[in-house]
Amino acid sequence: MSRLTFNTPFMLGFENLERMMDQLAKGGSEGFPPYNIEQLSETRLRISLAVAGYDEQDLDVTVEDDRLIIRGKTSTLEQEDRHFLYRGIAGRNFQKMFVLAHGMKVEGAFMDKGLLHIDLLRVEPVSSVTKIQIAPNSKNNKSLDVSSKAKENKK
Repeated sequence: MSRLTFNTPFMLGFENLERMMDQLAKGGSEGFPPYNIEQLSETRLRISLAVAGYDEQDLDVTVEDDRLIIRGKTSTLEQEDRHFLYRGIAGRNFQKMFVLAHGMKVEGAFMDKGLLHIDLLRVEPVSSVTKIQIAPNSKNNKSLDVSSKAKENKK
C-alpha cells in the first residue's frame, strides 16, 4: 500500500493529517462492534453501531478535536453470578474512532433496538475571499511587524 505524504510545500498546515491517518490505521483494525455508515441525505450521515447488551450509561460518545470517539464499558455485561454454557454475544470494552472532516457536526445520538445511532451533519463552508495588502518595500522591513501595525491602528 502506498503511503501519502504531506511534506510538500504546496500543502501548508496539513502536517497533522499524517498523524491522524496513523491513528486510524492502528485503531481501525478491530471489527468490534460492527457498524454501518448510512447517507440519509446530501448533508446528513448516520453511524449505527451494534451494541446489544449495553445500556446508555455503558456508552460514551465524545468529539475530541476532529475525532468522534465512541467508548463502551462492560459494567452490566460482566456479572460474576452468571454462568454461560456458550457465549456468542461479545461483551467487552471497546473504543471506536472516526475522524470528522472540517464542517462535520454531531447532531445527536440515540439508542434503538440494540443499535446506537449517531447523526452527523455536513455544514456547507462559507466561501470567502480576503485581499491581502502588500506592504511597501523598506530596508528595515524584512517582515511585517503585526504588533506595530496594531499600535498604528489604535492611534
